[in-house]
Amino acid sequence: MAARRIKPSLYVSVDIEADGPIPGPYSMLSLGAAVAGVQDADGFTAADPEEHTFYRELRPISDAFVPEALAVSGLDRERLTTEGAEPAVALAEFDDWVREVSTGAQPVMCGYPASYDWTFLYWYLIRFTGASPFGHSGCLDLKTLYATKAGVPLRAVAKGTMPRHLLPTRPHTHHALDDAIEQAELLARLMAWPGPA
Repeated sequence: MAARRIKPSLYVSVDIEADGPIPGPYSMLSLGAAVAGVQDADGFTAADPEEHTFYRELRPISDAFVPEALAVSGLDRERLTTEGAEPAVALAEFDDWVREVSTGAQPVMCGYPASYDWTFLYWYLIRFTGASPFGHSGCLDLKTLYATKAGVPLRAVAKGTMPRHLLPTRPHTHHALDDAIEQAELLARLMAWPGPA
């Protein structure tokens, strides 16, 4: 049997800000993404995460929100109801951007932790565009990556437990694009890290 040709993986760091715990009843209010790097048979090559980026603020899809969740991002729901992009438009633009930056590679969404952001992103992509450029499973959780390399239980992982040299130098601001860029830096450091001595 012929060997299957494997495309490189293009890692796209994604961060979202939302006003509640799940999509549908609650809304994704902003979406930030940054190309983090490419992995092929020769290894991982980090990208400058500020070079290829995407950012949109979205119109809420419902009236429901959790005040504590909304407070995290500091986004103004009232402003977004008039100025936010229509989700169908924003997600179509995002899909086009991902497909453009990942030409010749398979895009993989990555996040820390990915589970929350992936839940909103995948739901919004399917709901508003009918498809995902990442497929149904093209997702890498940086928390899991660290736990695997460090040989520790996943539930023991927090940024505060990681060696300082792995942590990004950029601040975590709860602005979706800032945090996507910060996560891209974390991915690059984790990919280069051989694990604990």
